[in-house]
Amino acid sequence: MANKVYETYEIELQNGTVVTLKPLSIKKLREFMNVMKKLDGSLEEDAAVNTLLDAAAIAIKSSAPELATNREELEDALDMPTIMKIVEVCGGIKMDDPNLLAAALLAGQN
Repeated sequence: MANKVYETYEIELQNGTVVTLKPLSIKKLREFMNVMKKLDGSLEEDAAVNTLLDAAAIAIKSSAPELATNREELEDALDMPTIMKIVEVCGGIKMDDPNLLAAALLAGQN
């Protein structure tokens, strides 16, 4: 029997939908990262939230395709802590990592 090298997580969204989160394949990760690179600090708050929603939609597309393609339902189903968990598990980006935040602040000073 083969062993998985990654963990999966089942989470319940605000609308009651249960989705399984796992790290993205390389193909999907490239699409995800192209969206995430827009979060360079130059976006207004609403645009940043929309970018995070786009990234979350890519991440849950295989687990909940009907939700990922319906923006209005997606917005009703997600909150910020859930989006952050999706980004962390699926994209490998820990948005609240103090080391990451410190590096971003230092980069902005240069």
